[in-house]
Parts: sequence; C-alpha cells; structure tokens
Amino acid sequence: MKHGSLLRRLWGAIVLGFTLLLAGPAVSMAASLPCDIYASGGTACVAAHSTTRALFASYDGPLYQVKRASDSQTKDIGLQTTGGYAKASDQDAFCAGTTCVITIIYDQTSNHNNLTIEPAGGNGGADNGVPADALPVTAGGVKVYGASFSGVMGYRNVATVGVARNGSPEGMYMVTSGTHFNSACCFDYGNAETSITDTGNGHMDAINFGNECWFSPCSGSGPWVQADLENGLFESGSGPSQDTANTGNTEPYVTAILKNDGQKTFTLKYGNAQSGALTTSYSGALPTNGYQPMHLEGSIVLGTGGDNSNGSIGSFFEGVMTAGVPSDAADNAVQANIVSVGYGGQTATAGTLAQDSTISLNATTPCCTTRYISQQSGETAQSGTVVTAVISSSSPASAQQDSTWILRAGLADTSCYSFESRDYPGEFMRHFDFHVYRQPMDGTEQFREDATFCAEPGKDGQGTSFSSYNYPTRYLRHYNNTLYISSDGGPNDFDAANLWTYDVSWLVTAPWAP
Repeated sequence: MKHGSLLRRLWGAIVLGFTLLLAGPAVSMAASLPCDIYASGGTACVAAHSTTRALFASYDGPLYQVKRASDSQTKDIGLQTTGGYAKASDQDAFCAGTTCVITIIYDQTSNHNNLTIEPAGGNGGADNGVPADALPVTAGGVKVYGASFSGVMGYRNVATVGVARNGSPEGMYMVTSGTHFNSACCFDYGNAETSITDTGNGHMDAINFGNECWFSPCSGSGPWVQADLENGLFESGSGPSQDTANTGNTEPYVTAILKNDGQKTFTLKYGNAQSGALTTSYSGALPTNGYQPMHLEGSIVLGTGGDNSNGSIGSFFEGVMTAGVPSDAADNAVQANIVSVGYGGQTATAGTLAQDSTISLNATTPCCTTRYISQQSGETAQSGTVVTAVISSSSPASAQQDSTWILRAGLADTSCYSFESRDYPGEFMRHFDFHVYRQPMDGTEQFREDATFCAEPGKDGQGTSFSSYNYPTRYLRHYNNTLYISSDGGPNDFDAANLWTYDVSWLVTAPWAP
C-alpha cells in the first residue's frame, strides 16, 4: 500500500469516529471498526474478544457463550446486526429463571483464538466463569453485558494461532473500568505462558490494570495501566512510573494500550473510553535482565496472571491483539471509534418504574422532599454506604451522578428490581446487616438475594415502596439520612414506627444524570 493511501485511510477512520461521536450512538456500527483500522495500517488483529460488540465491520458470528445453571445447556450470544452490538435479549431469555456464566469468549478473527475458562496453574486453582448478568451496560444505545471478574475467575487459550512468540512485535488494547479493581495479582489481558506457570522474565506481554504498585514510587493511588512482562508490573523500563501526572484512571470506562517491539522498546497509553484522546504514559526501553529480547510464548490470558494468580477483580468489555506494533495514528483512530460506542450512555427509558430505566429516587417524608437516594462521596471503588442527599439543579455533576440509578431486572427474581449505580457500572445497592451499600455483583446467590427489591404501592399513599427479596417485611428506608432495610417497629432504631410509612415511600423521578 502506498504511504499516501495509508494516511488517507487512517485519517478517514479518525474523522468517521469523531463524526459518530457527534452524531450519538446508533444500533448499527460504522464501516470501520478497530480491527479494520489496525488492518489498514498493516498490523492486523490476531485476536479480537468482546462481549459487547463486533470488532470487524464484517463480523456476524457469536461473541460469547453462556451456560445456565438449571440444566447445563449452553447458548451462543451473537449480534443484532452484522458489525453491530450484542443481542443481549437472547441471553436474558435463555437465562430467565436461572443463572448463567460465560463459558467462552469467541475470537472474531479467522484464527479462532477463543478464550475458555482457565484451568489450574502454577499459582492458582481452576477458575470460574464470570456471571453473565453481573455487568449490564449501555453501548451503541442498547443494553449489552460486559464481563465482571470478582476473583478466582479467568480465561485462557494456550494453543493460539498467529499470536506473537519469542521476540516478535505486537500491540494490544482493552476497554476496562476504573471503578472495579483491586491490588491483587493480576487483572491481565494479553500474551502469557502456555504452561500456565511462571517461566521467567520476558515470557509475558500483557496489559495489567489495577492499583498494585510493584515498583515504587507510583504516582497517586491508581488504578494504572501497566505492562505485565512477568515478574513485574512495569510503568517504565526501570519499573517505577516516570509520569507524575498519571495518578490513576478512575473513569467508569478506560482504554488501555500496550505496544512492544519484542526487542528493545515498549509503550503504554491510557484514555477515557467515553471521551477525549489517548495519553502516552511511557515510551522507551524495555527493562533489562531478560526482557531484551522478549521470550513470548503466545498464550492468551484474561483476568489472571501468567501463572493463574487469580486474586484480582476487574471489568472487560473488549480487547484485541495485533501482529506488529500499530502506529500512533491507528491507535488514535481506534480510540475515536471506542468513544463513538457511547459506553455507559443513556438507557432507552428514563424516569419510569421499568427494567433498564434510569431513575432517581426522591424521599416523600415531609422533612426531606429535597433528598434523593445517593452514594456517599469519598467511599472506595469497591464499596460505598448508600445515604440520602439534598440534590438540585445547582448540585455538582458528581452529586447528580451519585443520586442516579438504573433499574435492572432483579438479580434473584426478574419480576423485581436491582438498582445498578449509574457511575459505578456493575455495582448495585445491596443490604448487609440491614444497612445498604453499593457493591460489585460477585455472582453469588447471597448477593443476588441481598440486591433484589420488589416494588409495591407506596406505604404512605405516594410513589413506590421496595421490599427486600429475602426479608420481605423489610423495606428500603431512610433514617437519619442513611439507607436501611427496615421493618415497621422492631429492635433497631431504624425500625422505629414513627414516620415509617413516609420513610419507606419513594417517588421514581427523572434521573439527575441521564
């Protein structure tokens, strides 16, 4: 291909991506998707995985497979249209009345580098599949599901085709979340050992995302996009971060990029997957002591370390691996396309008591009609106390986000509801010891029951009251501005009969942050 033709094609991809961003998300995808963009630059995808969408404009196969608990039957979940978004309604119908896990994430390239649930490795027993319904999200204007890892969950392919080996060059990206992470090893996506054991320095080349600081100093508190090159999470060739401005990526959706020439140099980039451009946090020499050249083995890992160290949590929406190191222009075009997807965008409905509707919940108690159910500011990314807060049109955008929820089908009973956080994807209101918290869905039956609430007419004659699925005489109640599940009279102060009917009644309103 002539150099001028290549530049024109890459520029066209960038313009197309930003045009889509301005126009807003649509159910059908553009003519040029990430793997089309990389191919046009001479660095074709050798693996492409996503539970949310096609990564080639021409792809019309399955994205992932689910297995249901009731009868162990499986079903492939495909696309609404060629080159489009996942048909989540097929999953919802197949898994109705039971639970499902994701058993295969299909490779969209002709290499068929599919990811299956990871077996035992050198530093971890056999993993579990992720719960298929743990991470509902809007993409392309429709509901799809990401993959939410909550520890001892992972996928692997140890017999791949086309993936870089030894000192061959490669690139990769994934879209993850800066609200769901921990400091345990190792939430990785990329090239790893075929033996699922640590075989030495330079035998891995994978994106790592979390707040484990392997080489001090690390700037801020994370989470950071790092390179897992085996026996180290590197932010630079010497190990520690060389970018003091890179204090962490806490956006709900994060683009993470790693490029490695296999011989001397590697590059790390990050960006907000909802808006804006990429930032390069490091581009320079590989570490010494076994990393120059690399000793890649060509296995693909998702969710764990190279030896199946599986204590990490994280979120995965899409990712690819390429043959060769992509150009910066290609990376920029891919980022523009990712932004055009509209991850975390508006749901189809708002302000109504209906599944997948974005809402806010307004107190009806006479003292407190300016208060809404909210997530307490300053809590960790892993959990937060749920309270009520005074919200108005003059409130900061962050406060308006904190008081906005998405009504999902009840995790334990689809005739009821679960409340997903608007700005912490995959985290739900869940009661524990009668207090209500925001926590990530871990797939357990206990969590499903604790996070399910059933609607009935408001006890004070207004709005709606929500009873706990597993404590049906207890209702969501605000007491001293904190949320509980409360009975009408009982041993706890938050069970007090005074004002109980008001305190458990809520107006379902238009969301403060649609």
